[in-house]
Amino acid sequence: MAGHFGTPMQRTLQMRAEEAADWIKATPGACQAGRFMGCDDPDRLGWERINEFIERDGLCGFRLISAAQADTIKERLAAQDCRFDTWDVFVGERSIALTASEEIVSRGLPDGFADLPIPTDPVSEDMQHLQAMMGAAGVVPFSGSLLAGARGPVTTKALGDRDRNVVAAAHGYMPHNAHSDHHQYAWGGLVAVAEAMRGKGLGTYVNAQMIVSVFRGLGATHVYELVSATNIPSRKMVEACGLRHEPGLICGLATPNESTRFTR
Repeated sequence: MAGHFGTPMQRTLQMRAEEAADWIKATPGACQAGRFMGCDDPDRLGWERINEFIERDGLCGFRLISAAQADTIKERLAAQDCRFDTWDVFVGERSIALTASEEIVSRGLPDGFADLPIPTDPVSEDMQHLQAMMGAAGVVPFSGSLLAGARGPVTTKALGDRDRNVVAAAHGYMPHNAHSDHHQYAWGGLVAVAEAMRGKGLGTYVNAQMIVSVFRGLGATHVYELVSATNIPSRKMVEACGLRHEPGLICGLATPNESTRFTR
């Protein structure tokens, strides 16, 4: 499975999400979650299809679901011996998040760090190094094809040390199709910093770079990121970039009760 990374199951899920890209783009209620099949409107996609994903893959992602829908989703999943792991949604409007992020980028990087060129070959050694750094930081990466933009417009940012080893990265793309109320919202995430390089502001910087790029390069009107309720450093990071918690929206993952959390 060229360009895919992680455990055998993670690779399989990445492959399925990638192979379904055209179907996702054309289907109301579907969205490109990158690491597994995704839904941004259960009523339009239909629970028959959602259940098919859960039975086949063991999980299904939900993006920008109204908080009012969360209880219904939990009830349906409980009947299937599944739980609903959720993340808080932080949203930034262009006028606010772009200004805040450009100000962060304008400060520059600490000495000894520099921007790295993004690999364009999904199966290259450089792409594998990027994915490996994400994985070691606790982030399940996308396939090399999605990170490189082979399935649609994306932005991937990476920082390197003096030896040009990748030490931080972030990724943004447009996951919602034309049928969605959120079709102009960019998703930002996969923010990863090598453990030895934390505490230097690299995560905030590369996240700000990504946000600038989704507005300037992808034409997004909004950007959103997902943060767990207990991840205080990441909450501070996205807030510094001009995003604010939107309590009316939820993102989550349907997964079997006995499984571990898919990503942090």
